[in-house]
Amino acid sequence: MIKQRTLGRTGILVGEIGLGCEGFMGMPSEQAVALIRRGIKAGMNCFDMFTSNPEARKNLGIAIAGQREKVVIQGHLCTVWENGQYKRTRNIDEVKRGFDELCSQIGTDYIDIGMIHFVDGQKDYDEVFGGPIIEYAKQLKQQGRIRCIGMSSHNPVIARQAAESGLIDVIMFSSNPCYDMQPASEDLNRMWADESYANPLCNMDPDRQALFEVCERENVAITVMKPYGGGDLLDGKMSPFGVAFTPIQCLHYCLTRPAVATVLPGIHSDAEMDAVLAYPTATPQQRDYSGVLSSMTKFTFTGHCMYCGHCAPCPVGIDVASVNKYFNLTEAQGFVPETAAQHYAVLEHHAGECIACGACESRCPFDVPIMQYMQRAKERFGE
Repeated sequence: MIKQRTLGRTGILVGEIGLGCEGFMGMPSEQAVALIRRGIKAGMNCFDMFTSNPEARKNLGIAIAGQREKVVIQGHLCTVWENGQYKRTRNIDEVKRGFDELCSQIGTDYIDIGMIHFVDGQKDYDEVFGGPIIEYAKQLKQQGRIRCIGMSSHNPVIARQAAESGLIDVIMFSSNPCYDMQPASEDLNRMWADESYANPLCNMDPDRQALFEVCERENVAITVMKPYGGGDLLDGKMSPFGVAFTPIQCLHYCLTRPAVATVLPGIHSDAEMDAVLAYPTATPQQRDYSGVLSSMTKFTFTGHCMYCGHCAPCPVGIDVASVNKYFNLTEAQGFVPETAAQHYAVLEHHAGECIACGACESRCPFDVPIMQYMQRAKERFGE
């Protein structure tokens, strides 16, 4: 059974693995409905309906009929169906029409996450947050027609602004080992362009790291899109790294990032659903993505804690990955945020208990100076 996580400050419980519904477009209704119902039975309760395709929406509605309270629908504002195809819009009249159609086609009177769709550029962000769209989203929330407000983005700089605005409860963000090395850009095509990987890359991009840390601090949930990089990461010939990940490794990578509540892979077949539903019972060895990342030469995460857990077990019981995560929250701010202090305080063991045996460093695949990190955490948190 898929485990549940809390969707940030909303209090909504979501399965840590959900579904992106784009893959259901063009699929026979019976197959789409059967896949969704199979997911629900396994604890997969969060469904992203980015597409404005009427048939995909209706199929979701059929699948959840009689069990609406069991599912969390992430429905996108600012998408409409026009001339037989999807259209992103910022026209407020179209936005309102699109939302009404979304609810009607699914057969629901409310949407759990009202996701402001696809904001990657600064000009677009300013238009959305300085005009009628954000006001309409706030109105829908006040009326109970959406339970919380989200925003989808591929640009960590823009996503961070949204997370810090106080208006956004959920960020839908594209994350995987490949994209996370890429610098921020208003052009999403840069993330998988061959030229973006022509030169060596080192560690996670600092803007992406900062986004995860800000969301963790502000308790803004992240729902992950594109965990497989459009499928490229599953194919050694297509992967920019030149090596293939398994679906389980990709999912686990995303679920070990700070603030992530659920990962939303696209599903196109029963076989792909099988691969996703293998995650809950996967062994630690099957989930382990560090072997792939640490074996690369042109692309390296050396010296950067990836929260992979290979440092465990600590002989005195310190959760090294969590200590590093909470310390990193303080680094992003230059002080100790209250949330980081609270999370650190409830850890069963603290950095000051480190006996400097070095066992963790001998196991770390990324050559992180863990004993040094424990000392700095002790100094920062006082224990």
